[in-house]
Amino acid sequence: MATPIKEWSKLEVRAVVRFLFSKGTKPSEIHKQIAETYGEGAMSRSRVYQWCTWFGEGRTSLGDEPKSGRPKTSTNEENTTRVDELIRCDRRMKIREIALKLEIPKSPVHEIVHDILAYRQVSARWVPKMLSEDHKLQRVEISQRLLQRCQQDNADEDTTHIGVKPGGDFQANNNLFDNLITAVSLRLAYARDETWQDAGPTPVPEFKPERQPGLHLPH
Repeated sequence: MATPIKEWSKLEVRAVVRFLFSKGTKPSEIHKQIAETYGEGAMSRSRVYQWCTWFGEGRTSLGDEPKSGRPKTSTNEENTTRVDELIRCDRRMKIREIALKLEIPKSPVHEIVHDILAYRQVSARWVPKMLSEDHKLQRVEISQRLLQRCQQDNADEDTTHIGVKPGGDFQANNNLFDNLITAVSLRLAYARDETWQDAGPTPVPEFKPERQPGLHLPH
């Protein structure tokens, strides 16, 4: 497989789309060839279909046509830099939130994010929080206590009932492990499950911060 071209302009990519479309190539195949030649972030599948539609309607210009009510400078270098900085600070920001923050319309923000910066949305799931040393010691202590109860249970064959003593400790039981229920409870942050990702490698999962506000799931 050929090495993708690292330096390219959006006008160059659009020209390739126009050329392939004029040769009768299907939009899906055009997107495949664009991704193989320029990388996955060069142009999204939906944009390839959009440009094929425009070329089919007779459009010849490869540049961006100004929209009504849209400042011509909305997608300038300054705004592109500001959008990139916001996304790098919080990759879960929505297009609407970026537009409100920068006080520019959503349409140019969408173009900056998807076409100029070539960001794409990927799933960003939380993984269970990283255990502290205290948490690890607690789990070792609990496991040792369960093991002791199991050993006590084997030594006392007359015990047939499991219950709780007034002091809060468990009585032994021949079927101790049959009465154990294991579960994992965690807190889920009220954060979006999608994040902006550039054309680079997919980031590793993040550990959940301590005492993150959210919903507690009982088991």
